[in-house]
Amino acid sequence: MVQLVLVLIAAAFVNNVVLSQFLGLCPFLGVSKKTGTAAGMGAAIIFVITLSSALCSLVYGFILKPLGLEYLKTIVFILLIACLVQFVEMVLKKHSPSLYNSLGVYLPLITTNCAVLGITLINVQEEYDFITSIVSGFGTAVGFTVIIVMMAGVRERIQHNDIPKAFQGYPIVLIAAGLMAIAFLGFAGII
Repeated sequence: MVQLVLVLIAAAFVNNVVLSQFLGLCPFLGVSKKTGTAAGMGAAIIFVITLSSALCSLVYGFILKPLGLEYLKTIVFILLIACLVQFVEMVLKKHSPSLYNSLGVYLPLITTNCAVLGITLINVQEEYDFITSIVSGFGTAVGFTVIIVMMAGVRERIQHNDIPKAFQGYPIVLIAAGLMAIAFLGFAGII
């Protein structure tokens, strides 16, 4: 149990997928303008990464590895992730059209979000068992959600500040992201 808690904390904060591994930067920069939209994207990411970690662990452990087809893991994992994203897209389109419209092109792009594929490949590389893969995927997704919501809050607060013209837009966002990454280095001493 303690090992699972350590995996969860490490995945969420110490080895944060955005700030320390630089995965998932496209939605991090593109969807972090409003906290509501960022939270919706975070919820979708939590669902997709957690389920894809579980499914990919099962498929790898019970199909690919016994049959000697480990070399197909990237293609198989991408197909599983694409199916999950299509499912999330259909659910959001039916039950929350406003969130579906505000996420725009970034929702189908979860399929190509390197954070989703990256964590499933890391789980296989680290030889995590089924439960540890789920915990690692959930922790990674929670870390992604925390960061994207925090960045959305920062962007909303600095939106009306007097920022020099050269730093307006993405330059100030990247500076803020760099400061957040430095702050998250403090979690490295926890584990």
